[in-house]
Amino acid sequence: MTSSFDIPVPDAVKRVPVVLAHRGASRAAPENSLRAFSLATALGADGVELDARRCADGVVVVHHDAHLDGRDVVALGIEELRATHPEVPTLDEALDVCEGIVNIEIKNFPNEPDYDPAEAVAATVAETVVRRDMLDRVIVSSFTTDALDRVRAVDRRVRTGWLTLPAFAVLDALALARPRGYDAIHPDRRAVLPHARDVVAAAHDAGLLVNVWTVDDPDEMTMLAAAGVDGIITNDPELARRVLPASPT
Repeated sequence: MTSSFDIPVPDAVKRVPVVLAHRGASRAAPENSLRAFSLATALGADGVELDARRCADGVVVVHHDAHLDGRDVVALGIEELRATHPEVPTLDEALDVCEGIVNIEIKNFPNEPDYDPAEAVAATVAETVVRRDMLDRVIVSSFTTDALDRVRAVDRRVRTGWLTLPAFAVLDALALARPRGYDAIHPDRRAVLPHARDVVAAAHDAGLLVNVWTVDDPDEMTMLAAAGVDGIITNDPELARRVLPASPT
């Protein structure tokens, strides 16, 4: 299947823009929990966005923050973590229950306690996607190019999307993302909305998909869909599915 700009998209995509539930159905269940991931599809999402971090023994778990009840996640082995917080899933457990598209965001920032310059989480995520034969359903995203480059070093077939903050001009991101071989940009909605049609057209001309985060306002959803974005990441997939077209644009 292709988008309206004839850019290849994963086989799992049934409609454009896709709706990805931010940390799962996080308004209906605890974020990044198995229940949140299971509920996402029932609420109309085409898939989920989730966060990947490492714990002390290298197991990749799904948790947004570097800390958990005042302790560093990276200081806890998986058994110790599960003893106190059984609700935190491993990446494999999360993928077992996720349906449709899965956007795995790698968390590995230099200012956080679990920073790893070797990008072990990125490598493990890429290996997991390949091992589970999920190449057509997964895109791996990160705010850092080091993580995305590590994913591509493991296997270039794994799709990658570069997350950018509001102050980062989307056109500048495009100029950097395409030569590095990324498949998509994931800009903050505030960087896209003022010139949405031009931004999306430029990205598609460069062969990049545009998945925008985090969009919870129905008017913004409508504007972004009309501009041709490929995906909308939202905390409210039920609202998004009511607002957005039910078939490819």
